[in-house]
Formats: sequence, C-alpha cells, structure tokens
Amino acid sequence: MSVVDELRRADFNNLGGLSGPAKAVFCTVVAIVILAAGYYFKTSPQRDEFDRLIAQEGQLRVELEEKQQKAANLEANIEQLDQMKLILQQMLRKLPSKTEMPDLLVDISQTALSAGIQNDLFEPQPEIVKDFYAEKPITLRMVGTYHQFGDFVSGVASLPRVVILTMHDISLKPTVPTQGAGARNIATNGELTLEGTVKTYRYLDDSESSDDVAIGQPGG
Repeated sequence: MSVVDELRRADFNNLGGLSGPAKAVFCTVVAIVILAAGYYFKTSPQRDEFDRLIAQEGQLRVELEEKQQKAANLEANIEQLDQMKLILQQMLRKLPSKTEMPDLLVDISQTALSAGIQNDLFEPQPEIVKDFYAEKPITLRMVGTYHQFGDFVSGVASLPRVVILTMHDISLKPTVPTQGAGARNIATNGELTLEGTVKTYRYLDDSESSDDVAIGQPGG
C-alpha cells in the first residue's frame, strides 16, 4: 500500500498506527499548513505594516529636509523682514501726522483755488483708522478746465508733505448750465465738473494704537 493510500484510509483517532513514512508525510503537511497560516495571519500583515512605515519614513525625511532648509534661511528671512518693516516705517513717516492733517486739508483746498478751480463742495468726512495708518475721506465737487485740474494735481504733489489722494466713485463730466432761459445741454468754456470722494492718508502717531479704535470704523 502506498503512503498516499495509507493516509487516505488513516483513522485520525489512531494516527499512531501509521507507518513511519506515512507519519513523516503527515507531519510535513501539518507543518506546512501551520507555517502558511502563520504567514497569512501574522507575517503578511506585519510585512504590509513594514512597507507602510518605510513609505512614511521616506515622506518624513523629505519633510525634515524641507524644514532644515527653512530653518537655515530663517535668520536671513527675519533680517529681510526687519529691513522691510524699517522701510515701511520710513515711508509712513513721510505722510502727514495727526496734527498736520487739518493744515493739509486747508492746503489742498487752497491749492484748488490757486489753480482757478471753483470749490462747490469740499467736505472732510470722519477719519477711518486702519492697522498702521488712517484715511480721511473728502466729499467734493469742483468745477474747472483740464488745464486747471492739471495745475491742481501738480500743486498737491509739490506740497511739503507727501500727499496721497485716491479717488472713489469719481465722475468727471462737462459742466452743463442749469440756470437761465437759454440754458442748453452743452458744456460751457470747456469747463468740467469733478464730483465724488477722494481719500488722503496719514500715519498713526506713536501714542495712537489701533487697539483703541475699532479698525475700519470712523475715528476722531
């Protein structure tokens, strides 16, 4: 009888009765089954976890190199940032201060008059405080020619302090007569009407803090 036939007919309640070769084959099969089960249920998951950790290690190495590079440049970046802050402060100091703002508004109005512009409306609005500067809106309506407006802009630029004027909702249209029996919808003497809001700016004094005033809200 062959070993295979003997194993097929074996009584598993009396395995001790098997021949020596049959016992060897049976034990070999059992060992293979145990090893396969151990690999499937224990070794394989551990290998997958090992592969995952290897991939994670590679990613962490890349992140570490990036952070090391940033750390190496940190001192230079801090120095550059300090220089930029210094330049910004120097530029802000060229803007009018709080005490100079009233005189500046008068200078702007007088510059318009000196250029021959008619100030129908020049009304400063409440100041708006930002992070490190304050803006002063001015509602205005001016009448003049292109040449006169050019002289006005040139005059503002030549004021002692740096004056920044930004325009918001500004309209510039030919002036139309509105009175008299012969009034028609035509411009008069090339005059233009400029109407809307401009904003000028000042720096915040050392005694001022944006913490004391709600940012973006009208200040004093």
